[in-house]
Amino acid sequence: MKRKKGGGGGGANWMDTYGDMVTLLLCFFVLLYSMSTISEQNWKALVMSFNPDAVQTPTMTDGNDGPNADPNEEDGAGQITQEMVDQDMESLYQAIAQYIEEQGMQETVSVSKEDGKVFLTFQDVVFFNPDDSTLREDGKPVLNTIGASLSAVSTSVDEVRVMGHTAQASADRPNNTFNDRALSALRASNALAHLQDHCTVDPGRLISEGYGQWRPVADNSDPVEKAKNRRVEIIISGRNIEEELKNNLTDYST
Repeated sequence: MKRKKGGGGGGANWMDTYGDMVTLLLCFFVLLYSMSTISEQNWKALVMSFNPDAVQTPTMTDGNDGPNADPNEEDGAGQITQEMVDQDMESLYQAIAQYIEEQGMQETVSVSKEDGKVFLTFQDVVFFNPDDSTLREDGKPVLNTIGASLSAVSTSVDEVRVMGHTAQASADRPNNTFNDRALSALRASNALAHLQDHCTVDPGRLISEGYGQWRPVADNSDPVEKAKNRRVEIIISGRNIEEELKNNLTDYST
């Protein structure tokens, strides 16, 4: 009797099914990978292709902390914590204080720090000649150094305020109102303009003010004390992250 030959249905048909499964798995993982980096626009296009009647609604997120978040993109708090701001302000204070000490300027410049602010007071001779608002050449390097220090912590700076002050020339009568106000305002503006050109703090956060003789810190009747009233003050304020988030304060940066 003859042995029957094997019937049809080749023994390798299982490989077709296996190949299809492997291909589907590959497509699945490729899809997963593409979705991990998909942009918002591409995702919307994909959803609309499956469901043209889909309604777009805004997605509320609590901060930019998703898997695709850009670490360099600022959210409501600028990705900066209050601790970071406080550290930057301390570093700013230490850098300026060290510079003043190295230059031996303790007699003409004072620096202090309190409540997240750095306070600088310059006698007028640091930046200006008597009754003049033109910035002295030997005063420019001082502002350059302050500008460099500000640039290093610019994201933590809320405001830089430069204030010009004069002294009352005669103890028995006030200065000429216009000249007094103009001199102090021009000194503050010129100092600030130079500082602006040498730092990266947003110009919208830089302010100059002229007070004339009206905010003295010493007795104008004493020639030695009077010199303390002729001064330029700089107040550098650090950001208050909690207040910014709570009050949604305006951000002037561009």
